[in-house]
Amino acid sequence: MTTFAKAAAPTALAPAVHTLHVLTVNTHKGFTALNRRFILPELREAVRSVSADVVFLQEVLGAHERHARRVHNWPEVPHYEFLADSMWPQFAYGRNAVYPDGEHGNALLSKYPIREYANYDVSLNDTEKRGLLHAVLDVPGQQAVHAICVHLGLLEGHRLRQLHLLCELLERIPASAPVIVAGDFNDWRLRADAELARQGMAEVFVGAYGAPARSFPARWPVLRLDRIYLRNATAHAPCVLSKRPWSHLSDHAPLAVEVQL
Repeated sequence: MTTFAKAAAPTALAPAVHTLHVLTVNTHKGFTALNRRFILPELREAVRSVSADVVFLQEVLGAHERHARRVHNWPEVPHYEFLADSMWPQFAYGRNAVYPDGEHGNALLSKYPIREYANYDVSLNDTEKRGLLHAVLDVPGQQAVHAICVHLGLLEGHRLRQLHLLCELLERIPASAPVIVAGDFNDWRLRADAELARQGMAEVFVGAYGAPARSFPARWPVLRLDRIYLRNATAHAPCVLSKRPWSHLSDHAPLAVEVQL
């Protein structure tokens, strides 16, 4: 586990907030499917168009020296900071994978102060690095809102162990606190719902439509890999962003939902 803290601006005098717009997207390191084209600037405009209050990002690059030399419009700042731009003044990054040219991991962008955050390494081998990024948000009028950005493994045995580690983290969060868990679960066998239900977590698409959203591959979504789970909060109008431009900006279709606190 790597733990960090951030200074948060006071929100005690701000009007109470009862709704958060949430977006989760696997950025595929800023490239289209099969890495054919660098599209991070287009992805930023698409993310901005949603006007989400909290954005959960997976496979976001912190640095990549070779791409920086090769791609003419490569940003000078880490990808999560480039995506945050001026709309999300607060961001947290959890590095999962490090390699000779750079690194990538999960990130959270927030319009509200991040009190503190911690990154938990849940990797189970040396080739597939995975993590859980846990941030505590200072939302006006609310007790601490906990947000956990998730990216789980490709192997079912690894995913189940990682889900158990996620449940251990959830068990440490105060039982009355609002919790949002979102990201790329790679859960094509649909095992996560039952595991997380033991911690009182409910998936927003299951609640609205009876099944998790089809999110992969982005152009013709078939597999239900991405999820948004809530505890002590309710969901309104969850949707899959599967049409243009989203269908051409990653290999996963993003998910969005309005969360009522």
